[in-house]
Order: sequence, then C-alpha cells, then structure tokens
Amino acid sequence: MEIAIFGFESSIPEFETNLRTASEQGFKSYWTPQIFGMDALTAMAAIGDRVPDIRMGTAVVPTFPRHPMMLAQQALTTQSAISGRLNLGIGLAHKPVVEGMWGLKFEKPVGHLRDYLNILMPLLHSQKVSYSGDNVTGRGEITTPKTEAPPVFVAALGPQMLRLTGQMADGTITWMTGQTTLAELTVPTICDAAEEAGRKKPQVVAGFPVCVTNNKDAARERAAREFSIYGQLPSYRAMLDREGLGGPEDLAIIGSASEVAERIKAIEKTGIDSFTGSEFGNSDEKLATREVLISLLN
Repeated sequence: MEIAIFGFESSIPEFETNLRTASEQGFKSYWTPQIFGMDALTAMAAIGDRVPDIRMGTAVVPTFPRHPMMLAQQALTTQSAISGRLNLGIGLAHKPVVEGMWGLKFEKPVGHLRDYLNILMPLLHSQKVSYSGDNVTGRGEITTPKTEAPPVFVAALGPQMLRLTGQMADGTITWMTGQTTLAELTVPTICDAAEEAGRKKPQVVAGFPVCVTNNKDAARERAAREFSIYGQLPSYRAMLDREGLGGPEDLAIIGSASEVAERIKAIEKTGIDSFTGSEFGNSDEKLATREVLISLLN
C-alpha cells in the first residue's frame, strides 16, 4: 500500500514548498484539493516541473461547472507541463454548491457522470468524440501536444457510482469513508465492476484525517470543528452512517505514534492501494504525524 499526502495549500509558493518537502521525504504521490482556493491544475502546471519525482493529484475537480472537453484540454496541458505525473481526480461536488453557489442543476448524478466519462476518457487518450448524452454532449478532439493520458480517479462513494467508476475510469479516491465500508463496499464493488467489464483492476485511494497527539480529547474537538461540514453533506454523511459514526471526529485517526501506525496498517487490510493522510493539529502534532507517515513508506 502506498502512503501519500493530502495537502491543503493557500498559495502556489506554499504548494511548491510542501510538494518539494514531501518528495524529498520519499513520498511518491501528493494530492491537493479543488475547493474554493487556488485552481489545482493551474498550480500544478506552474510549479510541477520544479519538483520532480512525485505524482500530483487533484482531489477533486468538480464536473458540473467544467465541460469534459474543457477539462480534457486543461488536464492534458498540465500533464504535458509536469512530464506525465498527473492523477486526475474528478467528482460531482455537492448539491448545495452546484445549485446554491454556481446556479446549476444537480440532477441525475449517475447519468451525468456516465455522459461525462464517455466524453472525457476518449479525449484523454487522444481520440475524437461524437457523443450526445441525456446530460452532456461533446463532439470533436483536443489537439494539445501528445502526452500519456493521466489516470482518472472518480470520487465515488455509493454503489452506483462505484460500479460506474469500475466500468469506465481508472480508480476512486474516497474521503470520510471508514475501514468497514472500504472492505465491504468500496473495494469489492469497484473491482467486481471492472472485472465484469473486462478492464484492469482499478486503484482505490483512501483519504483520512490523521493526528499524532498526546491529547486525544483536544484533537477530537479540533477534528469535529475543522471537518464539521463533512458530517453535514449527504454523501459523506451516508458514509459515516454506514460505519455507525457520529461525525468526522470519530473517523479521524487520532492517537500516539504507535496507535496511529497500527490504525493505518489495519486499513491496508481492506485492499486499498493508497492511503492518503490529511495531517491536522498544531504544528508539533503535524510534524509527529508526518514522521509516522514517513515510517510507513515502503
């Protein structure tokens, strides 16, 4: 199982510093979010060539506001700029954001994603498309410089999305999804769907908040505060409910260095391919957490 870092940067210089540090520490993958701050693909294209030997992933680019032809163009440009080290994470986002902020309709999410992938995947592989779906239509080709297609990771949580991802994409990246759900739903569902479709085994990347601390109560309070929104958004709420958890603080990996290491090793048994740690806490706790993640590198 690969150990990767999930960063939260507020500026491109900070992103470059954090990416370089992770690379020098031996990490092979680094994921950065696409929320309301800097554009992840643009940031990667700006600094990626200055930090070699580490893959960069988006977690995740929302699909509703970006037509798949436009995303393919941007992703292939970024892939070329960073010498083929892009992991393209995409996702539906959430109804309050799609409708409340962007003024778009959050309708037929599974059908939307199916149409989206039917356009995006061929374009990433330098193929022309002529596809007219119920939700998204795309016709034409992308003439960016030829480069290897980046693997596409869909933020798939529920069974329908996991099956579709297994049939059409390269893997999934999860968040707020616990050990039992990974073992009993995520991994078998996506892998079975890929096998039935005659496709290679998809990659499963699982993201968790992590904090090495000697004050578990304070860390739980911080997790409840910093990650509170994830306990309210329906898709993440459903994952927490599957685990019988009250909130994100119950899913977060919190404890001593040895306790955190053992929790992460236990998660490997679910069959995931990559564990992505989102370090939280005070500065000392974040440093201690990074040391544990370094110790788990294969």
